[in-house]
Amino acid sequence: MGKMAAAVGSVVTLAAEPGEDAFRKLFRFYRQSRPDSSDLGAVIDFSAAREARGTGPDARKVIRSQLSVSSVSDHDAHRAGLQPVSKWQAYGLQGYPGFIFIPNPFLPGYQWHWVKQCLKLYSQKPNVCNLDKHMTKEETQDLWEQSKEFLRLKEVNKRRPRSLLEKLRWVTLGYHYNWDSNKYSADHYTPFPSDLAFLSEQVAAACGFQGFRAEAGILNYYRLDSTLGIHVDRSELDHSKPLLSFSFGQSAIFLLGGLKRDEAPTAMFMHSGDIMVMSGFSRLLNHAVPRVLPSSQGEGLPCCLETPLPAVLPRDSVVEPCSEEDWQVCTSYLKTARVNMTVRQVLAIDQDFPSEPTEEKKRDITTEGFCHLDDENSQVKRAKLNPDS
Repeated sequence: MGKMAAAVGSVVTLAAEPGEDAFRKLFRFYRQSRPDSSDLGAVIDFSAAREARGTGPDARKVIRSQLSVSSVSDHDAHRAGLQPVSKWQAYGLQGYPGFIFIPNPFLPGYQWHWVKQCLKLYSQKPNVCNLDKHMTKEETQDLWEQSKEFLRLKEVNKRRPRSLLEKLRWVTLGYHYNWDSNKYSADHYTPFPSDLAFLSEQVAAACGFQGFRAEAGILNYYRLDSTLGIHVDRSELDHSKPLLSFSFGQSAIFLLGGLKRDEAPTAMFMHSGDIMVMSGFSRLLNHAVPRVLPSSQGEGLPCCLETPLPAVLPRDSVVEPCSEEDWQVCTSYLKTARVNMTVRQVLAIDQDFPSEPTEEKKRDITTEGFCHLDDENSQVKRAKLNPDS
C-alpha cells in the first residue's frame, strides 16, 4: 500500500487503490499512521484545554455548542457520575449540523463504574456477544469470572493465551441488531441496563433531546490492532433521536464523513470519558474508527482513570462501588484496549416493528457470523467483519 506524500487538514495525497474513495483513502492513511510522527498533526483534539486544537484547516471548523443546562439537575447528573451540565464543554463542527462532542464530563473516578459494567456485567447473558457463534451459552455465561485470573497474571506472563474477555469484540443490549437482515425486531430483546439508560437520558436531555429512551446498545471492545469499518447507523426506525457514543480506555481516531464516501472525512481524537452525539443531519453520516492509539507511557492508563471512585456515593446513585480487586482486572485489560458504548432509541413513541415473514422470525441471531470490529490478525475477510450498512 502507498504511504502518505502530503497531509494538509483532511486533504491527503495517497497512492490510490483501485476503486478507492476519499473516505477509504483517509481511513487507510490513519490506520497506518505513526503516533510519534507528524501523521496525526491534522487530527482535532477537543480536550485540549478550552480550545480545540489541530494544525490543519479542519481545526477551524470547530465551534462551540450550546447545551440545555436547565434540563438536567445537578443531582441527576451526579447520580449518573457526571459533572453539573453547566461545567461541561461542548463543541460542534461547521458543516456537520447535529454533531456534538463533549470532552470527558464525568466526575473524577466515576468512569470506573462504566468500565466495570462493560467488562463485568454487560458482557453476561442474556446479552448477546460475538463469542456466541463459537461457544455454548454455558461457556459464555460469565466471561468476567473465567477471565479475571488470566488478566491478573497478565503482568507476570505476557505470553499466556488471551482470556475470553480479551477475545470479546462486541456485545448487544436491549433490541439485538440482526446484522444479516440489517434489522431490529421485537423477538430479539433483553432488558436494557437501567444504569446505562439513566446515563443516556441525562446526556440526551442536556443536548436538547428530552424524553430519549435507551432501547438498544452496541458495546465495541477494541484491541490496539482493531478498527471499525466505514458505515452508517440507519437501521433504527426513528432517526429523529440521537445516537450517543461513550468512550473509555485508550484513545482512538474517529472519522466523520458525509452522506457519500467520496466526501473526505474530518479526523478527531476520542479520549477516555469523551461523549459524542450524532443527531439531525449528522445522524446518517458515514463514520469509522481506523486506529486505536497506544498510550504514550507504554502500557499505561489515561490520567483520568487513575483517580479512584469515591468511597461514598449519593444514596440514589445509579453508580455502584468498584472494589480494588475488580479495578485491578479492569486496569490490566484497559492498558491495551478501549471500550465504546453506543446507545440508540429504535422506535418512536407508539411505534411498532413492522410484521416480518415467519421464517425470518425463527432466526437465532447468536448463530450468525457478524462483527463490528476487525483485527489486523483476523483471518476473516474485512468485508465480512465490517458490513457497511
